[in-house]
Amino acid sequence: MRHPLHPALVHFPIGSWSLAVAADVGSWWWPQTWLPPAALALLVVGCVGGVAAAAAGFAELMRLPDGHPAARLVNLHMGLALSSWSIFAVSLFVRVGTEPLASSDGIVLFLDVLGMVCLLATGYLGGSLVYGHGVGRD
Repeated sequence: MRHPLHPALVHFPIGSWSLAVAADVGSWWWPQTWLPPAALALLVVGCVGGVAAAAAGFAELMRLPDGHPAARLVNLHMGLALSSWSIFAVSLFVRVGTEPLASSDGIVLFLDVLGMVCLLATGYLGGSLVYGHGVGRD
């Protein structure tokens, strides 16, 4: 029995990005000096973890047989995952640019919401692939 690495790695970006969004929303409602740096650090961890999870997911994709009935769903999952990563990476870079934005700025909160929507859809599809289509299971 083999154990795919992708399902173990996805918890790091999911948890980090979710906590970053919570820190941003928290800093909007409850201004604390430690929340914006915490959100920034969590975004970094999420983006680095996302690269590792994506690499492992791509390796799993290469093991999927040609013509697998879930291939379209896998591609949608991958596209949404890359969209999530891109949105959170943009959120990271707008905070550290030449004119960094605060965690409570409207564009940052918009990126947070958009990133979370993509992330939730990605996770839902990932669960559907495993539990509904048996992808990654022996």
